[in-house]
Amino acid sequence: MEHFESEISAVAARFVVEEGLEYGAAKRRAARHLGLPARTALPTNDAVEDAVVAYISMFCAQTQSTELLALRRLALVWMERMATFRPYLGGAVWHGTATRWSDIYIELFCDDCKSAEISLIDHRADYVARSVTGFNGELVEALSVHAFCPELKEDVGVHLLIYDQDDIRGALRPDAKGRTPRGDLMAVRRLLHHQPP
Repeated sequence: MEHFESEISAVAARFVVEEGLEYGAAKRRAARHLGLPARTALPTNDAVEDAVVAYISMFCAQTQSTELLALRRLALVWMERMATFRPYLGGAVWHGTATRWSDIYIELFCDDCKSAEISLIDHRADYVARSVTGFNGELVEALSVHAFCPELKEDVGVHLLIYDQDDIRGALRPDAKGRTPRGDLMAVRRLLHHQPP
């Protein structure tokens, strides 16, 4: 069984890096791709992330740092636009495993979802409102926009996930690897300051 999990992780990592799939979708697709039964145990997200890091170092070492920098700069632009709502950057762009195919995930902590929508309207941003699974496994509202990234010369998905102000405490607990799972404006600025161009 462990052999299958490492195989699934390796194939899922390719789908994550080359196609921008989320981990869950990448794991399910990898299992199908390998012809495994539907009930096959899937690897953890941490195992897939380790495989993503290995894949990037093997196949994308020349381009990934530049792409990550571009995505972090674009994330900062959106975090500054939405600064009133206490934005935190999460996901691959925060953890450093993003490539040009990765979307940007920014979590907003505010009392009123409608005020975030009004802010997007004020910024003349076309957005789609939908529900997604949040960091606690519950459904949360997300406002998704396509933002042009000048450095990558293409649109990037930016997803603004809306949480209650009180959810901030749970959002900052270390993840399974002991890392800070997301960063605020100051933390992202520090990342950009220390990341080589």
